[in-house]
Amino acid sequence: MAAVFSRTISALVLLLVVISSCEAKEILVGGKADAWKIPSSQSDSLNQWAESTRFRIGDSLVWKYDSGKDSVLQVNKEGYVSCNISNPIEEYKDGNTKVKLSRSGPFYFISGTKGNCEKGQKLVVVVLSPRNRYTGISPAPAPTPVEFEGPAVAPTSSASKLQSGLLVALGIFVLGLF
Repeated sequence: MAAVFSRTISALVLLLVVISSCEAKEILVGGKADAWKIPSSQSDSLNQWAESTRFRIGDSLVWKYDSGKDSVLQVNKEGYVSCNISNPIEEYKDGNTKVKLSRSGPFYFISGTKGNCEKGQKLVVVVLSPRNRYTGISPAPAPTPVEFEGPAVAPTSSASKLQSGLLVALGIFVLGLF
């Protein structure tokens, strides 16, 4: 019985990990509908926003903008740096643009309105590779050296009993026995 229970819990945990890692998201550019515009300051730049956002393969970027006044151009690095609007990889002008991030590495976008890119209306996002995927969990900080010469404290068995009790309760709940 314990072996079956253990395998069931292991399978459920593995399933949850796989499902959470495969979940693609639609990400609103800038985090708000009116973000695709000339930034009012460097801190209002979309690149500031992108640096603090994790992008994964399969995610989609979504732009909301007035299609009569602007567009989104996907360009290469040179087009991004020089703000060249004449030779985009893709041009989007529907006002509700969705671009799927299909590979790891950088993606470059600029405004299709002449002069806007030069004023800062551009965006570069870097998609994480699968081996560097973001888990949402920060690593534990490095321990600080302690200048203590006392005896080591032996662990108690209550921690393992608590862990076992939690696993049993989780298993009973998941299996519908509770």
